[in-house]
Amino acid sequence: MTEKGSRLRLNLFLARAGVASRRGSEALILEGRITVNGEVVTELATLVDPGRDSVKLEGKRVRLQEQARYFALYKPKEIVSTLSDEKGRPCLTTFLPRGVQGLFPVGRLDYHSEGLLLLTTDGELANRLLHPRYKVLKTYQVKVKGDPAAEALDRLRHGIVLEGRRTLPVTIRRIPSRETRHTWLQIEMTEGRKNQLREMFFRIDHPVIKLKRVAMGPVRLGKMKPGEVRPLLPEEVDALKAHAHLAAEKEKAPQRR
Repeated sequence: MTEKGSRLRLNLFLARAGVASRRGSEALILEGRITVNGEVVTELATLVDPGRDSVKLEGKRVRLQEQARYFALYKPKEIVSTLSDEKGRPCLTTFLPRGVQGLFPVGRLDYHSEGLLLLTTDGELANRLLHPRYKVLKTYQVKVKGDPAAEALDRLRHGIVLEGRRTLPVTIRRIPSRETRHTWLQIEMTEGRKNQLREMFFRIDHPVIKLKRVAMGPVRLGKMKPGEVRPLLPEEVDALKAHAHLAAEKEKAPQRR
């Protein structure tokens, strides 16, 4: 149970308030950065009443968002997928829409990659979109060096071992191109480890030259240009929520009797 009467688990409250995803909120709690009614709380099972309890992150009051906000961003290359960077590199704050508080990115694209990145204040949905168990499909267009043999691509399709764990199966198809020295591929996958695609193709000796995410679940990059940000259409938000919910239900179904 995550709710009891009008009370919520603290991590769920923080997620709904747009502080971070549910897992990110758990980390904040365990780090002792959250207080409830003036007391530092590190117990993940803590319940709070949004109407009565005072919840603060490092001294700043946290309140539930009246209405969650959702945006699509075309992240350009050489931009860090965070709201700040200790090395001083350009980050996402440059592209955030004015007047919208509490936005954070849903996952990341590495520094040299580009494409679709979702921004939201809805921590609960972000948690579902990021968690592997919900199997939310992500689509990429990748340019790799040379021309990978069919056998090499089949290895990636079925999964290879990276850092002691086998990758989940992926869908790979060739994209027709005038390129003669290199190859364009479209890849669909539900996993999202750090630099996963780059590591996978490095293992078969065909390094990634260019990587662009073109879709996340039912939301597509379309004709957006690098640096462009737009609010998601209501039907896109509904489809995104339905996609995550249905994926979760499919995961639970085999356990039912």
